[in-house]
Amino acid sequence: MFGLEKLFTRGKSSKQRVIELLSRYRSTAFPVGIEANWVTSIEEKDGGVVVSINFPFAVDCNSPLQTYLQKELACNVEINSQVIVVGKPAFKSIKHIILVASGKGGVGKSTTALNLAYGLASQGGKVGILDADIYGPSMPSLLGLENQKPNTTDNKTLEPLQKNGIKVMSIGFLVDQNDATVWRGPMASQALTQLLNETNWGELDYLIVDMPPGTGDIQLTMTQKVPATGAIVVTTPQTLALADAQKGIAMFEKVQLPLLGLVENMSFFNCEHCGERNYVFGQDGGAKLASRYGAPLLAEIPLNSEIRRCSEKAQNILSYEENAPSESAMAQHYVACSQLVASMIYYQSNHHSSVEIVVTQD
Repeated sequence: MFGLEKLFTRGKSSKQRVIELLSRYRSTAFPVGIEANWVTSIEEKDGGVVVSINFPFAVDCNSPLQTYLQKELACNVEINSQVIVVGKPAFKSIKHIILVASGKGGVGKSTTALNLAYGLASQGGKVGILDADIYGPSMPSLLGLENQKPNTTDNKTLEPLQKNGIKVMSIGFLVDQNDATVWRGPMASQALTQLLNETNWGELDYLIVDMPPGTGDIQLTMTQKVPATGAIVVTTPQTLALADAQKGIAMFEKVQLPLLGLVENMSFFNCEHCGERNYVFGQDGGAKLASRYGAPLLAEIPLNSEIRRCSEKAQNILSYEENAPSESAMAQHYVACSQLVASMIYYQSNHHSSVEIVVTQD
């Protein structure tokens, strides 16, 4: 490494040089670089540079950014970062509401919704999840909260349960898990509205709503009465699932709710013996559907037993005991997806209409 006096040429100060490099940094989450007003301080210390940044959306890019700056500056770089999600509350004290939907059941929508919530929380966001599947709530089981009941402190609102840093509310906490919810559409929609309105969510950066499959009353209630930021559609590459996913996308278009993108679940299977990729349910279906609607394909999640194990054991896949987060390929799929979603919401809500976000797949 060279001394700082050799780094900053052409009359530029160390701060100017770092700001310039940050503006040139590019990644999927930062399509136009890191803005100067996010940087709170730049200091020279022990022959290196200490950069402090407040990121306006849920993202943790310290390692790649540090590597980039160290290479460009040829000195040691320390990055101190924190996430302060920008935006005025859209609903109560919730800044962004993200609907996770699917055209049909069985495509892994609830698992994707939960792991997306874990991803956003791991990147510094304050996250909650609302289980909007009145007829088949999954969150109590996925979070290991069966038979748990929410409390109330004022006899007016319910306190959400918490697990792994996520606030959660579900009709499954209020009814017996062995009972069938036999309600007509309007009654189910009213119950969902009450769950949303009468839960003391507190301050949240992101509320993930696990929608029921299909395009019925509950979906219309959530899209028409809730100020949602956008929707994510989960599908598999299978032709039948894609046909139903297309109907879900068409519904969001009709109610003029932005489509944030698609997640293709069970995208492929990696053989543990030969390493060959096997496309069990078809290939490129999600990518073609996303391209047809001009939406990004946010993630291609493999068919993998680690996801099943975490779901059955109610474990956070990002900190699953058998895999450190940095070593789990499955965890990284969800982290990358959450970063991209948070980035898109930031750029869309802050009127960066000319920003083009390109999604790259490994």
